[in-house]
Amino acid sequence: MYLAAADRYQRMSYARCGRSGLQLPRISLGLWQNFGGTVPFENAREMVLKSFDAGITHFDLANNYGPPPGSAEETFGRILASDLAAHRDELVVSTKAGYLMWPGPYGEWGSRKYLLASLDQSLRRMGLDYVDIFYSHRHDPDTPLEETMTALDAAVRSGKALYVGISSYGPQTTRAATAILRALKTPFVIHQPSYSMLNRWVEQGLLQVLEQEGIGCIAFSPLAQGLLTARYLHGVPDTSRASEDGSFRKGMLSPRNLDNVRSLNQIAVQRGQSLPQMALAWVLRKPVITSVLIGASTWPQIEECLGALRNLQFSGDELQRIDQHAVDGGLNIWAASSQSG
Repeated sequence: MYLAAADRYQRMSYARCGRSGLQLPRISLGLWQNFGGTVPFENAREMVLKSFDAGITHFDLANNYGPPPGSAEETFGRILASDLAAHRDELVVSTKAGYLMWPGPYGEWGSRKYLLASLDQSLRRMGLDYVDIFYSHRHDPDTPLEETMTALDAAVRSGKALYVGISSYGPQTTRAATAILRALKTPFVIHQPSYSMLNRWVEQGLLQVLEQEGIGCIAFSPLAQGLLTARYLHGVPDTSRASEDGSFRKGMLSPRNLDNVRSLNQIAVQRGQSLPQMALAWVLRKPVITSVLIGASTWPQIEECLGALRNLQFSGDELQRIDQHAVDGGLNIWAASSQSG
């Protein structure tokens, strides 16, 4: 029988989503790659429960997370039912809809029909009555923004979501979405973009919009899908995702990127941190960043990332040295959405 650690809230710091009342842990757990039906359930369970013991209260999912699609939500639902049911009100559970989930014209993008049907399916898979945050996973250029935003509003008004968010929207579309949701009095509290030392597109207007509008920001892929770890300092392991050329494209491992990663690693060592710890601290340095989303395949990886919270301060000299190597590495594979406005 699972008993949560009594000191879990002393082990984590929390921050508000913009000007809302919702607080998130500075480090949140994303269930994208290693929580589906193809991985051992007990490993997923260990990561979730030990994360909760460490004060991670936010677990981020999407309808298509797996593999296969939907299976990450099913796995998380099992963990909720067996271990975390008594702690439901301590958790922030988020899910999203936007990418391909089922065949036909209603199985992806941003129509009202797709978004609300997807949310119902997600709730069934997780065994929940509501999620805390429901996201539009990507901007749909062929559906009126008003339709997508009013679907998010309907999710809240139906009691199936407490808050709403958007992911990978560009600055202009984000500002337009904010205006629509504010007029509807919908609790729009958070934007989830990709952001890392090697993928800094959000600094070109989006973070400014979020700060002005009072919207929180939770960065995904802050470790550049593993590139900002020790994994690739000495070549590409046979077991890495890069060797499979899937969501992590081999082209990301360019000589220029690898040289920058090695240089950043040297700065991290001088700070007394591992490279992933410094990479997370660097993203969290900006006040508009509420939380960072990490992915992991084992608990020790999560534990290492939590060590970033021990040193979140950077000197001006450190930031200047980092900027020499924290340059765009062609890693924004979600650019089609983020550059659409």
